[in-house]
Amino acid sequence: MSKTILAIDIGSTKICAIIAQINEDDSIQIIGAGTTKAQGLKKGSITNIELASKSIKTAVSDAKRVAGSDIKRAVVSISGAYTKSLNSNGIVNIPNKEISFKEIERVMQTSLYNANIPNEFEVLHALPFNFKVDDQDFIEDPLGMNASRLEVETHIITTQKSNLNNLRKAVRGAGVEVENVILNAYASAIATTNDDEKELGVAVIDMGGNTSNIAIHIGNSIKYNDFLGVGSNHVTSDLSMALHTPLNIADSVKLQYGSLLTPTNDLIELPIIGDENNTHEVSLEVVQNVIFARVEETLMILAQFIENSGLKDQMGAGVVLTGGFSKMEGIRDLAIATFGSMPVRIAKPKPMDGLFDHLQDPEYASAVGLVMYSASSFTPYEIDVNKKVRHTNETPTSQNSIDFLEEPEVPVLQEEENIPDTMVTLPSKKEKGNDEAGSFSKFWNWATQLF
Repeated sequence: MSKTILAIDIGSTKICAIIAQINEDDSIQIIGAGTTKAQGLKKGSITNIELASKSIKTAVSDAKRVAGSDIKRAVVSISGAYTKSLNSNGIVNIPNKEISFKEIERVMQTSLYNANIPNEFEVLHALPFNFKVDDQDFIEDPLGMNASRLEVETHIITTQKSNLNNLRKAVRGAGVEVENVILNAYASAIATTNDDEKELGVAVIDMGGNTSNIAIHIGNSIKYNDFLGVGSNHVTSDLSMALHTPLNIADSVKLQYGSLLTPTNDLIELPIIGDENNTHEVSLEVVQNVIFARVEETLMILAQFIENSGLKDQMGAGVVLTGGFSKMEGIRDLAIATFGSMPVRIAKPKPMDGLFDHLQDPEYASAVGLVMYSASSFTPYEIDVNKKVRHTNETPTSQNSIDFLEEPEVPVLQEEENIPDTMVTLPSKKEKGNDEAGSFSKFWNWATQLF
């Protein structure tokens, strides 16, 4: 049965809402989209709930109008700002000697329990990057394997509770309930990378208007993520200050003449800030030097993130650049020089049915990734923000319960084993039974004393 989903990418400069139809075979068809300028946000975080709600409502309304749908629940992106990541591990014994989804769920919850997460932080994603079955390491999927012990190493991404609550409040103010929250770098990685790149190891850098988010994907999962509060708007600010011209003019100059290739000596006339009736001539060489300095500095900081991750040697597929900032002419060549001759490519979102022309642009990678996540294009197993253990083929869970009914000798044992876990009321019933037994013994003692 097909389902309709709403994805809302809340960026630092724009908000994009996409409505898509997901069919039974997990194929996706986009049926509506809306984009608006972001207000009430700074560096990816909400600073004014009312303004942010208005922006979200505008984008969602536009998407609903195109799709002819009145969907009320959404998958929403969250910035890497105010996130913290840590690695944890868990280990469980396998009583039946065969690993079922229940054991995988148990070992992942154990790794989460073992993690030292501060009270003011909440888990966004718990992503297992290494399963170990007995002494066998780097198991891709342990489901159905024979074993006596299962271990897991997990990359846990957390964010401040206040940050998450403000996001939910802003979306709710737009008349939409938050169904799930996804880290935007994770969504961008889903939309732009293929299986070979993930297997070889790849860093996905989403370079936006005010932020740059990085996620390093090795094998099954993200193993490192970080956030830099610098984006293409900082280039605009630099140009405004260096050329003494208003911000809107500086932005136009960036879009029209912004390049990291060989500068030219051509002159352009620009209004002077504070005295826009007068103009002055500026060399394009100055413009390009200002842009080059800021972009080079940004890439150098991101290269340092990769160095600090300790995963640089495992990144066989190199770096994937996406986001609006990545469209700047010449950025790929500068990135190759900065990242130490690693392979670098500029990535657009993967093509899909109904993908509007303007959505086939690097700046919409995160929004398209949210849609793909809803169609089960996430890591093989993960714990999401709702504390639900998800896996890429979630239908077998319900199928397993049908199988249990068809094999009567198995379910009886499993149901009896499950009862202590699920029936929380049993202990209280026992206590009640003990109380009744105590009352009866008191009555019997009283009766024997009378007679």
